[in-house]
Formats: sequence, C-alpha cells, structure tokens
Amino acid sequence: MENIDFLNVILRNGAAQSEAFAFYDQLDIVEPEEMIGMWKGDEIVTGHPLEGLLTASGWYGKEFIDEEHVHPLVFKKSNEVLYTISPNLLPLNLLPLNLLMQRLQHIPKKILSSSMTIMRPILKTNKSAARLRKVNHRGKVTSAMIYDNKGIIDVFRKIDENTLLGIMDIKEQSPDKTFFFILRKA
Repeated sequence: MENIDFLNVILRNGAAQSEAFAFYDQLDIVEPEEMIGMWKGDEIVTGHPLEGLLTASGWYGKEFIDEEHVHPLVFKKSNEVLYTISPNLLPLNLLPLNLLMQRLQHIPKKILSSSMTIMRPILKTNKSAARLRKVNHRGKVTSAMIYDNKGIIDVFRKIDENTLLGIMDIKEQSPDKTFFFILRKA
C-alpha cells in the first residue's frame, strides 16, 4: 500500500499507537528547507488524550517562516482569516500536562471553540514561538520544531513533498502515548 493510501486509511479509521509508529518509522526524513511555508494540520486518532482538542479550538496548522521563526499554532476564524497564537500564553503549566489533557477532554467542544474566540485578543501574536532544527529521533536525523518555552518538540517525517507526518514529543509524557498529526502544504 502506498504511503498516501495508508495515511488516508488511518485518517479515516484511526490507528493503534504501535501501528502509527510503524508507519512513521518507515518514512523518509524531511529537511528544514522543505518545510518553509504554511501547512494545514489534521489529527490522527490513536487514543491520545489531546485528540480533538486542537481541531475543536479552531487549529489550522503551522507556519515555518525560516529555521529561526516558526508559528506552531495557526488558527482560523469563522471568516477563514488565519491568525497565530502564543503557546506561552496557554495555561498548560497550571497542572501536569497529562492531568490537564484529561480535564480538557471533558469540556464540550463547542465551549472550547467559543473560549478560543473570546481569548483570541489575548492569545494572538505575530511573534515566533518555535524554531526548526534537525534531531536524531527513532533512528533518523530529521526536522523538528522546538517550542521556545515549552517542553515539546514536534518531529517530522515525509509522506510526500506536500504531506508530513508529525509526532508531538512531550517532555512530561510517556513516549508510548504520542500525539500524531499530519501537515499538508497550504
């Protein structure tokens, strides 16, 4: 099965963490210069507690301006206008991340979406909040987005020239519970 065909299957049906890792591990690396531009994101269901929260909050994707300037959280207003928010202003450090994600899962998605609309003026920024580097992860040296002030690294592999598979490596979380997502060139 071609990579893009398998991706469509797991986007539609979800996958076990082990299945998603097997797919990720066989993919090619991606170079930082290949990532420059705007990318539209989508979540892959693997049982991670973060699933559904980004989509419900209006997450659009990521923007890689250059290796030193990355907007990790690009959101979309109801009128289709894109804006970036600062992950530094999100209250992710109030509770241990796994406990926070468990609590957020119980918030109705409509309330989460409305909360993001209300908080937009406070969270919105034009300042970069991450950078691109190459890291050795799971046996391959590939591009990674490193948050400036969070214990999170998004590591990428290439499905094709316009599609990337990313995993969120969260410092406070067990590596067997990984958040998987894709980025498509916008």
